[in-house]
Amino acid sequence: MYDSLKAKKEAEKRALDKTDQEMIEKAMQDGLETAWDRLAKQQPQCGFGQLGVCCNRCAMGPCRIDPFGEGPTRGVCGATADLIVARNLLDDLSVGAAAHSDHGREVLEVLLDTAEGKSQGYEIIGEEKLKVVAEEYGIKTKGKKKEEIAKELALAMLEEFGTIKNKIQLAERAPEKTKEMWGKVGIMPRSVDREIVESMHRIHMGVGADYANILLHGLRTSLSDGWGGSMMATDGSDILFGTPTPNTSWVNLGVLSKDKVNLVLHGHNPILSEMIVKAAEDSKMKKLAEAKGAKGINLVGMCCTGNELLMRQGIPIAGNMLDQELAIATGAVEVMVIDYQCIFPSITHTASCYHTKVVATSEKSKVPGAMYMEFKPETALDTAKEIVKTAIENFPNRNPDRVKIPDKPIKMMAGFSEEAIRKALGGSYKPLIDAIVAGKIKGAVGMVGCNNPKIKQDYGHVTLGKELIKRNILVVETGCAAIASGKAGLLLPEAAEMAGDGLKSVCKALGIPPVLHMGSCVDCSRILVLGANIAKELGVGIEDLPIAGSAPEWYSQKAVSIASYFVASGVTTHLGIPPKIFGSPNVVDLLTSKLRDHINATYFVEPDPIKAADKIEEEINRKRKALGI
Repeated sequence: MYDSLKAKKEAEKRALDKTDQEMIEKAMQDGLETAWDRLAKQQPQCGFGQLGVCCNRCAMGPCRIDPFGEGPTRGVCGATADLIVARNLLDDLSVGAAAHSDHGREVLEVLLDTAEGKSQGYEIIGEEKLKVVAEEYGIKTKGKKKEEIAKELALAMLEEFGTIKNKIQLAERAPEKTKEMWGKVGIMPRSVDREIVESMHRIHMGVGADYANILLHGLRTSLSDGWGGSMMATDGSDILFGTPTPNTSWVNLGVLSKDKVNLVLHGHNPILSEMIVKAAEDSKMKKLAEAKGAKGINLVGMCCTGNELLMRQGIPIAGNMLDQELAIATGAVEVMVIDYQCIFPSITHTASCYHTKVVATSEKSKVPGAMYMEFKPETALDTAKEIVKTAIENFPNRNPDRVKIPDKPIKMMAGFSEEAIRKALGGSYKPLIDAIVAGKIKGAVGMVGCNNPKIKQDYGHVTLGKELIKRNILVVETGCAAIASGKAGLLLPEAAEMAGDGLKSVCKALGIPPVLHMGSCVDCSRILVLGANIAKELGVGIEDLPIAGSAPEWYSQKAVSIASYFVASGVTTHLGIPPKIFGSPNVVDLLTSKLRDHINATYFVEPDPIKAADKIEEEINRKRKALGI
């Protein structure tokens, strides 16, 4: 028998946001299995795996090392715990770097097709950004059509993936001091694909055997993502769709509509979702929706493709990674459109419990049970219209008796690209620097990353965010972290009332929130550029700035790469969930202590967000003192 009181208590344990709790209760009532249920069934999880001492590199294994020294201390090949842990970490990091960078490659391929007139529905909107980036690549822009410039630039950026010139152009955005540090340590990125491929080579049995050397290459690989693949994804999207500027919209599951056709756009690549926005505005689609009994078409985002649309189009966002099943549980979603990354393989099983159809669009990410409509640039708008039509025609199949939508969406502010922040400051970072020197703002933290059902959904992000702004530390966010803050009301200028007096005064003077939404997970590269430009104005390296990074609820390999390129850029970074490295005290020591001697930054792990805030503040004060402020 369904126990409503028990379900309510369980929902409160699982999520911080009230609308999420409401839908978790409904999922339980409907007998729907979610990520939290599947996590419970996995208990106890493998202790060897959590410590990183499982090795499946070759057919002599799988091997495992006893971290207590009572069992095997070497694998069949002779690998120690240090080597196994280092290999596993580099493997995770490389997968994350590949995921972000492959996203970037797809964006640039569409940019090239658009420049050559081969794509359907796309145009080059960000002409100013196009010229700025083209000049960085030494491409002349005067007297040329934007399509000509875009073609040259797209080809030049695509060449960065497998270049033999041994440098990535966008890494030149880093301050000279930071680049000198990379050169001295030997982690200057040479090209995107080269570093990832070399990672896979290094972790093959019989190649890398020095754990420190393996981990240093991990830092170089991460830099090829942050200053390469991810940065190109961001710049390419800005060129195609426009550089984000501040806007207001709505967030949480309450953005779904009871009387409109609901399409949830889930995944990471704006190439698909931007076309669906255009298709949904077609008058024929609107008339068809009315003919099917709907009052219109309601597009909402989910995860990072939602962040992309939110930043540029002001499209409401339903939630972050753990909300994907809960959105379907409302019973009101006609179609969930997916591209790739952070999509549960079980999403079609969830959808089968309701009338919802899942439409997969990427050849890389086919999901059993989904309708497959492959998205290609040359037929992009036609495919988008077909997807919208599918959703409209599914609207009459909705069962009103099974529909439950939370009725309190939260207003939020997004669109804080690096360019928008600089413009708000009058074109220079001097006002922000002055505020930091004066102590009104102690420093800044880039909070990024995912949800993880091991942590109460959004608790880590929101609790740490509130604690930091209370201490006059500005927070800039991307990805699921930004969505969590939106649900908690931290992405509004009024949230400055929760901040310390210094930060509050700055926010009120500029009319901005104390937590700034800077975009999707590839847009962590915007945070790098922000740090680089501030450092250049000060004449120092990024590693000297009073800033830190944090991923309180991370789960994915992409987060490993992001944290690593933050650290490799000189930014000490907090992880709220332990990475799988604790089976090797030597690896732990290198990453949490010894790295500081080389790049003035380390990783640190702290599950408690209040204690994490203490350590972050301590790190910011250390760097303030070194700068003499």
